Amino acid sequence: MKKILLVNIFALLSVVASAQLTEKEQFDIAKNLDVYNALFKELTMFYVDSIPPEKTIEENIYMMLKRLDPYTEYIPGKDLQNFMVQITGEYGGIGSVITSDSSKVIISEPYAGMPAAEAGLQAGDILLEINGESLAGKNSQFASERLKGQPNTPLKLKIQRPGEKKPREISLVRQRIEINPVTYYTALPGNIGYLYLSDFTTHSAKNVRAAVDDLRKNKAVKALIIDVRDNGGGVVEDCLDILNYFIPKGKLLLTMKGKSQRLDRVYRASEAAVDTIIPIAVLVNGQSASASEILAGAIQDLDRGIVVGERTYGKGLVQSSRELPYGGQLKLTTAKYYIPSGRCIQAIDYSNRSENGYAATIPDSLTSVFYTSKGRPVRDGGGVAPDYKVDEQDMPTMLYYLRAYNIFFDFVVQWRIKHPSIAAPEEFALPEGTYDEFKDFVKSRNFNYDRQSERALKNLKDIMEFEGYMKSASDEFKALENRLKPDLDNDLEAYRPQISDLLAREIMKQYYLAKGEMIYSLREDAVLDKAIEILSDKAKYEETFVKPED
Repeated sequence: MKKILLVNIFALLSVVASAQLTEKEQFDIAKNLDVYNALFKELTMFYVDSIPPEKTIEENIYMMLKRLDPYTEYIPGKDLQNFMVQITGEYGGIGSVITSDSSKVIISEPYAGMPAAEAGLQAGDILLEINGESLAGKNSQFASERLKGQPNTPLKLKIQRPGEKKPREISLVRQRIEINPVTYYTALPGNIGYLYLSDFTTHSAKNVRAAVDDLRKNKAVKALIIDVRDNGGGVVEDCLDILNYFIPKGKLLLTMKGKSQRLDRVYRASEAAVDTIIPIAVLVNGQSASASEILAGAIQDLDRGIVVGERTYGKGLVQSSRELPYGGQLKLTTAKYYIPSGRCIQAIDYSNRSENGYAATIPDSLTSVFYTSKGRPVRDGGGVAPDYKVDEQDMPTMLYYLRAYNIFFDFVVQWRIKHPSIAAPEEFALPEGTYDEFKDFVKSRNFNYDRQSERALKNLKDIMEFEGYMKSASDEFKALENRLKPDLDNDLEAYRPQISDLLAREIMKQYYLAKGEMIYSLREDAVLDKAIEILSDKAKYEETFVKPED
């Protein structure tokens, strides 16, 4: 039914787009396309150096779309398969994330229950051959294309496991891989259910339904926490289906408004709800975006539950896909969405840019007040503000670089050689001496990172020299420069708690996969603790929805 609906929408878009253009606009488009075609033809024929046509035109397309917003993008036919995997969460393959490191292709993360994990592949295994074809000097895209294929077809891999002298040969069979976006769910003390939703694919709703049914029927939970932190969104239809599990039939869930009223859409809960009473908390942070914000915002606007954590990202734009010649697609922004109170949470105005091309954040002075179903004030133009704000610990710049350079990953791959087994995620603690080993490993990698204070200091120096202050304030500047001199040892100790936590999480992921990392991370989680506190206190939970006195 959804596919039929999408086809009808695309057909309608074509009719509307043609009808919206005046004769002059249609003439201007045709004229300028003729000019571009003639110009490019002259360049390719007579320019002194050769111009690769496909690459050049693709770059022009990307530059043109970049001026609009980050979500309008061109997907060439050769990349369409990866795009569909993001939407559906389905493909035929072995079920593993792979990465490239210089000339090596490495298993980064096997998925639990999938052929890669079932065959014993581990994070850090180096892929040498796929069905006899060497991967020497190849990248992860080359390997991915050969690992994917029709389900139930055989594969033979040759791998090199760190710490072993001889390569291993592994036989396995491709399967239809369906990535379950419900990474983990469980019953917490106090009969509170918890589930983490990593993204919204075409199977999100059915997986959430299965988890919720199990928690309600077999775990006897009396409250529910839905965690969409770091969930960047995805398929809106599945988000609406999830909302419908908890919101009565007929209630407004979402409105979409575009350039033409003929494209506007209103979505209401279309089925009988699973449970309209169970208390709900939605956990969010600054990386909760799009469909995650629809979920959290609708729960808040309808006073159906509480939102806990940090303000969300603020993406209120709707994308649709349009077919292009030669198998390509255009994913373009066609509308804005409005949650039940009538507000749009879009935080950045891409239609108004500075002279440098930067889009502007919508200032608080231009936002408007809307009201929830029980009369609580909420605002538009800046994501979804939580009912209970709990700030997550800031991540120092150094930690971003440790992750980006795969320092954690590479260390744990080597660390596993000496530690074949460890405690379960519920009890694990970083063994004594491990952090010192990690520090030595970081130093051995000649680790350098971009410190913001260094950049700011350089900019300050340039400004002082330009404005003539450097002579009179040189001593003070040198003193500040010495105080901010990079010191790797000092930084590794200063950020020891944060680094130790990320190191332990990487260990959990490599030994117990994504579920193990999740179990470990929830052991000390201020946002989760706050949600449990409110859900455990019925009076405090109900107070959230009381309309403030004027």
